[in-house]
Amino acid sequence: MDMHTVVVGTSGTTAEDVVAVARRGARVELSAAAVEALAAARLIVDALAAKPEPVYGVSTGFGALASRHISPELRAQLQRNIVRSHAAGMGPRVEREVVRALMFLRLKTVASGHTGVRPEVAQTMADLLNAGITPVVHEYGSLGCSGDLAPLSHCALTLMGEGDAEGPDGTVRPAGELLAAHGITPVELREKEGLALLNGTDGMLGMLVMALADLKNLYTSADITAALSLEALLGTDKVLAPELHAIRPHPGQGVSADNMLRVLAGSGLTGHHQDDAPRVQDAYSVRCAPQVNGAGRDTLDYAAVVAGRELASSVDNPVVLPDGRVESNGNFHGAPVAYVLDFLAIVAADLGSICERRTDRLLDKNRSHGLPPFLADDAGVDSGLMIAQYTQAALVSEMKRLAVPASADSIPSSAMQEDHVSMGWSAARKLRTAVDNLARIVAVELYAATRAVEIRAAQGLTPAPASQAAVAALRAAGAEGPGPDRFLAPDLAAADTFVREGRLVAAVEPVTGPLA
Repeated sequence: MDMHTVVVGTSGTTAEDVVAVARRGARVELSAAAVEALAAARLIVDALAAKPEPVYGVSTGFGALASRHISPELRAQLQRNIVRSHAAGMGPRVEREVVRALMFLRLKTVASGHTGVRPEVAQTMADLLNAGITPVVHEYGSLGCSGDLAPLSHCALTLMGEGDAEGPDGTVRPAGELLAAHGITPVELREKEGLALLNGTDGMLGMLVMALADLKNLYTSADITAALSLEALLGTDKVLAPELHAIRPHPGQGVSADNMLRVLAGSGLTGHHQDDAPRVQDAYSVRCAPQVNGAGRDTLDYAAVVAGRELASSVDNPVVLPDGRVESNGNFHGAPVAYVLDFLAIVAADLGSICERRTDRLLDKNRSHGLPPFLADDAGVDSGLMIAQYTQAALVSEMKRLAVPASADSIPSSAMQEDHVSMGWSAARKLRTAVDNLARIVAVELYAATRAVEIRAAQGLTPAPASQAAVAALRAAGAEGPGPDRFLAPDLAAADTFVREGRLVAAVEPVTGPLA
């Protein structure tokens, strides 16, 4: 549990706060300004609800049914009905951290004072998060337009004390029982509130924020593994010289080259490319690592800009404006978020691909410049890491399939009223799988490269101090070094955890200084 408290105000939130609430269970509080803004916006909605003229979302139906004026005695039922009918998700449950991010980000928009939701509803949303109650949300049900409708509806259903939710102990129970056990009173929705709880990009945005956090670690980790592979292949580090990257000033490229250069500082392995089998240049997968890793880093930076804008946004339809107007709009369309989710899946696939090419080179005796076949102890009797590369290759192929953009695949809905959708939720779901796979791919390269570096050390060459630190930390984490064949899956799993938890970066930074 994260013991600090995230205060939700009227002007958005930060990526760090999203991660703290979603992953570490940080507590949530509404600021006094947010409560005031909520109350002020609610006065506007109540005034409009009392008028005879229909106002979309307040006194009308929704979507293709927006032309019907709803009489006052049916409006509470209307709000309940939209939640119940839209809670139509199917498929496997979505991860707890995703649902918590979804709930927190919807609370962020509600607290802006542009939705017309009452303060007590917002407080109940915070109470659910603080109690560790997580609605059951399903994989399928969002087209990424009009918001992540089905996922948000399942969350709103829990606020009403209906449907199923997971308690802090991990047990799924009826939501009403969980609320009662934690002293939380279910909300009775009033005009506009049901709609306001459903109409946002919160699911896809939450997954984008968490993917960015994970990818930042993986890109730094991949700079390290690329340096280790270059070292094990007796490559040259001259291609990493800052003056070479300054003349093509893509920011990420320079950062990756600097990371690699610092990992390789003091190596006795680099620069041997002119020894027994002279080569003028290293292969692209080695020589161009900063260009590929760096282009991915720049894409991450752009995605972070989009995420920052969305975190500062109030996404709802209609919205309550400071001058008292309630206006319809299209801000719920997920296109900006969907595009960058797809961009990230593309660069993750390419990073995985170049990692796999270096791994294959380390294992091929014809291209590894003196390493044993498959880094085996007794080649022929031992297979070494032959099938570890198969696993890595299978993951890379899956990454390529996941790189096919979801955002280019609009499909019409709601009797053609919602005739162009973003598919941002689908883009986010496949990106989560891609990020998981990328961690495994980087882990396999790390496992192969550290074994190769150790073999070079046994041949009498001295690895860089940072490389030695990485090897020692990985071995201490349970991934063993060179030797006869053994059950390999546990070693690869240990390497995966080591990379995923940021321990590779942490292992080398005492030697290299902070890496970007």
